[in-house]
Amino acid sequence: MTKQEVLEAIVACKEKLGHVPSRTELTKHCKVSRQQIRRHFGTYTQALKECNLELPKNHMVEMETLFRDWADITRRLKKIPTGVEYEEQSQYSMKPLMQRFGSWRAIPAGLKLYAEERGWTEEWQDVLELVQERENHPRVRGPATVVPLAGVTMMPDRPAYGPLMHPCPMLCAPTNEAGVFFLFAAMAEQLGFAVLHVQTEFPDCEALRVVAPNRQQRVRIEFEYESRNFLLHMHDPKGCDLIVCWEHNWQDCPLEALELRKLFSKQREQETG
Repeated sequence: MTKQEVLEAIVACKEKLGHVPSRTELTKHCKVSRQQIRRHFGTYTQALKECNLELPKNHMVEMETLFRDWADITRRLKKIPTGVEYEEQSQYSMKPLMQRFGSWRAIPAGLKLYAEERGWTEEWQDVLELVQERENHPRVRGPATVVPLAGVTMMPDRPAYGPLMHPCPMLCAPTNEAGVFFLFAAMAEQLGFAVLHVQTEFPDCEALRVVAPNRQQRVRIEFEYESRNFLLHMHDPKGCDLIVCWEHNWQDCPLEALELRKLFSKQREQETG
């Protein structure tokens, strides 16, 4: 879709709905993706400006409306929706709920409390039971419960460490080498890594890696957007144990390469069922 076609779609959506569409409404009612908006305009706000439009300021969706919308989706799915599932099926984005509860993981418990305070337990019994089931069986987190990836072996020349107690993941989609590190930081816990040290010199990072149940070893990591950039940067393979990249395109790579693109896609498929 061209830039002009995106602008025309925004105007057409406004006429159809009778109000300036949110980004979520636009993607639902028109064949406009978030990637197309980002590519042509950078932000949705900028796209609206080029149409001489703007979203209403300080518009807050009522809490009851948000609850019933979320609960309806949960009832249809018969499970707590992921963020992706919610944005696919809701007329709202994740933002209104995130603003109220701080994180996506905190939303189900917060909405359950909201319903209980208003005496809606009978009307939404099936939904609240799903939330309670989730609270009774929280997802176990931390490297201590992560088994090594296939093919990972313990290196005999490195000490082995016990399990960490307080990992701290982050999340951001990669657009360059820095983004690769940011995404790695978010996924590190699930992949069996915990960062020890980050530096501007080669290699970029030292981390502990799960290599056996309750055993970890130190690995030296270099981050690259594409694995073959390791060659372009003229790094010495002897000074590194692992390349973490978004795309692994170095056919004769002498080092292990962890391709986050495939791992992230697999994780998203698992989360969305």
